[in-house]
Amino acid sequence: MNKRDFIKTSLLGFAGLQLPSISLAADATPLSFDYWMWIRPNTKDSDAAIKKRYTSYREAGVRGLLFEDYSVRHFQVAKSLGLETHRWMWTMNRGEQDLLSKHPEYYAVSRSGKSCADQPPYVNYYRFLCPSHPDVPKYLEDKAREQLEKEDIDGLHLDYIRYPDVVLPVNLWQNYNIDQSTELADYDFCYSPFTKAAYLKETGIDIDKVARPEQSPSWRAFRYEQINRVVNRIAKVTKEYQKPLTAAVFPTPDLARRIVRQDWANWDLDAVFPMIYHGFYQEPVEWVGQAVKEGVQTLNKKFPLYAGLYLPDFKDSEELKKGIELAKKNGAAGVSLFGEQEFDAKTINLLRSLR
Repeated sequence: MNKRDFIKTSLLGFAGLQLPSISLAADATPLSFDYWMWIRPNTKDSDAAIKKRYTSYREAGVRGLLFEDYSVRHFQVAKSLGLETHRWMWTMNRGEQDLLSKHPEYYAVSRSGKSCADQPPYVNYYRFLCPSHPDVPKYLEDKAREQLEKEDIDGLHLDYIRYPDVVLPVNLWQNYNIDQSTELADYDFCYSPFTKAAYLKETGIDIDKVARPEQSPSWRAFRYEQINRVVNRIAKVTKEYQKPLTAAVFPTPDLARRIVRQDWANWDLDAVFPMIYHGFYQEPVEWVGQAVKEGVQTLNKKFPLYAGLYLPDFKDSEELKKGIELAKKNGAAGVSLFGEQEFDAKTINLLRSLR
């Protein structure tokens, strides 16, 4: 199970055509409004089925696909149709059995002392690494290089580039019989010996001696920066390969910092894809525009923003149309869609009509 399954179950002709890659230019003013899709490639699909599906996406105006797994056939068919192919990579959340058994010390620890290595929060696959461990940034850099080495991968798309949720969206509280009106110790990360030591060295403060560490502004800012350093290290690597770096992030800069300690406005990206899943936060469709506006204003043209929309959150095509138009009106460079099963003929026709 991955994040978007968690969300769902907890709420839950164009051959040879080439599109320009995401611009590396500093000026992030949108020149066009683009569609993207988050995709899980099925290795059992026939070549004919892959081509038919991706042709329909391309005909709808989809610019590129963000693939959760690497599949030579899927990537090559997509590229032959003129679609950009980016590898969607789990970053801080790494549950490889080999890593868990060999390096349990790599994993993040909660304020209550529980390690993601053997006591993950919420769900079993929440195995987050500690960004302050001296070996973790290099480990993640190497994982990024493994993907960037592949010639048919046009760019790298980071996911789970954060800490575990210290506060879940309110829609999920009932699923876990939990009230997170305050920051609970079991979900507040990272308090590993490596993070504590790095904080002490940088600030002179022993976080174990702070009465209410969850209320400390400097401790919170320090943890933001640990993730920032991981991202910006990977960004240097992507520049070596002359490939763009993007990231799937939480809906707004404020929400991201508050609920997952994610400071994405200060990352060295080529574009950002906030997951503005309005139903997840019990918000109306209008919130899509509000979230986009906050993100765009905060970024101030640093890099473009593509609004991530969760198709099952929209009751019909008209509501989806409204969400897309709100994103465009408020400065998004485009939208990224998740929910392949809802990407039907009506959705394809809607996207065509809005271009």
